[in-house]
Amino acid sequence: MQTWWEGLGLTLQVLYCIAVPSTLILLLQMVLTMFGGHGDGGVDFSDTSGIDMADGVDFGDADFGGDADLDADAVMDGGNPADFNNLRLLTLQTVVTFLAVFGWVSIICLNAGMPKFGGILVGAVCGFLMMLLMAKMVQMSKKLVENGVLNLKGAIGETATVYVMIPPKENGTGKITMQLQGRFCELDAVNAGDSAIPAGTQVLVTDIIGDSLVVERQS
Repeated sequence: MQTWWEGLGLTLQVLYCIAVPSTLILLLQMVLTMFGGHGDGGVDFSDTSGIDMADGVDFGDADFGGDADLDADAVMDGGNPADFNNLRLLTLQTVVTFLAVFGWVSIICLNAGMPKFGGILVGAVCGFLMMLLMAKMVQMSKKLVENGVLNLKGAIGETATVYVMIPPKENGTGKITMQLQGRFCELDAVNAGDSAIPAGTQVLVTDIIGDSLVVERQS
């Protein structure tokens, strides 16, 4: 083993030192993801809290130029491969992916007889492309999660139908039905007025209190 290692040369030794640890970390990420290692007390290796590829560079709360501030309530469009405005490229997951692919591709190229510069360049290009792919996959997976969770703020200003009578203001809750995020939903509702709203009445959603929508009779 020592003879093999000493016969590699400095470049290959460095590449192996990059490829092997990063591959082990990548495998650990996969195992933790499969067995729920991102729980409350653990580390979420799929966290995309990195550097935004926006007009400026945003390190946490620091803003380095450009219009990189995003509305916290905005939902990114993960379905467009050309949309890099919300793509977080430099994260633990993407960097480890880059290092693993870069290391192994460079090793393969050098062992195949390519010049050092050419082999390392091919490895870097392949690593960067895989890094982009990984970032895009994380972005799209987060979009799917967001689509699966109802955002009640989207109901404000929309009309609904009372399903269960809504008592007067501060006297309890009723239920309404409406289309929200492309789904037919039954939601809790409270009355903004002083008179009960019977079932079948068309109402307008005006606000949110906790998990209940505030509604009023549609004029």
